[in-house]
Amino acid sequence: SAISGIEAACWDIFGKSVNEPVWRLLGGRTRDHVPVYTHLGMGEMSAVYESLEETPVVERGRAVVEQGYRALKAVFIPYTGYSASPAQIDHVARLMRALREALGDGIEIMVDFHGRPASASAALAYIDALAPGRPLFVEEPLPPGETAALAALKAKTSVPLATGERLVDRAEFEPLFQARAIDIVQPDLCHVGGLGEGRKIAAMAETARCGGAPHNPLGPIAGVMALHYAIATPNFVIQEEMTGAVPWYGDVVQGPIERRDGAWQVPDVVGLGIEVDERVAERHPFAPEVIHTTNAVLAAGTIGDW
Repeated sequence: SAISGIEAACWDIFGKSVNEPVWRLLGGRTRDHVPVYTHLGMGEMSAVYESLEETPVVERGRAVVEQGYRALKAVFIPYTGYSASPAQIDHVARLMRALREALGDGIEIMVDFHGRPASASAALAYIDALAPGRPLFVEEPLPPGETAALAALKAKTSVPLATGERLVDRAEFEPLFQARAIDIVQPDLCHVGGLGEGRKIAAMAETARCGGAPHNPLGPIAGVMALHYAIATPNFVIQEEMTGAVPWYGDVVQGPIERRDGAWQVPDVVGLGIEVDERVAERHPFAPEVIHTTNAVLAAGTIGDW
């Protein structure tokens, strides 16, 4: 993670030294704009992880669309053991149906499992329940490392599968591609080693006919890194972003991100095109993130994988 930050700074310095944007140094423009999505609650973490009932899911989904997004992600898969109950499966189906009916077919919906099912059969039951709503993809249906189980899931569903946010080394991605276990890979540029390593992972994915949707529930510098990466990456699909995670998100860094009609625009900048206001940053010292595990206790009192 530390190397990722240093590497991004080096790209910025390099770009400034040759008066070019980082996206051009990475290989040049492969698209005219960058599709993006945010979460229910637009980054406010309790809304992200605790929107588990129909009314708040629909209301928060509509609020995201009203802000100009054309895609969103929800986290409403319950913490589950090795089997999903009929009540749990039906509840997930109702939430997806309500969200799709409220937003219409013009909005892309993704559902994050966050590795909560403990077995492939439980994950498949939820995927089947979601399938009529035609999600763009389902994310982390199983915990990291379950490559064989993911491949088995992929063989049994037409719903695209995504994973990768918790992998931190290029070699950890290789088994997923060799097994053709996923459709969408989700490296986090702030943890895999930076833009250079991210591009290598993207090339590995392209060889396996796999698209990319980088993980990025992070701050404005991470967003700008993702912007340059997406512009230059041929098999990019969609970019996660968290503009609303804190009220002062846009105050610390002045950058080139402009969102229009649900997509970031291609900037004409030098380097990454950012300026950090350290005086503003000092007013917001680091505070530990709240771990949202309110619902992680299973019916028998077992603690789920959160």
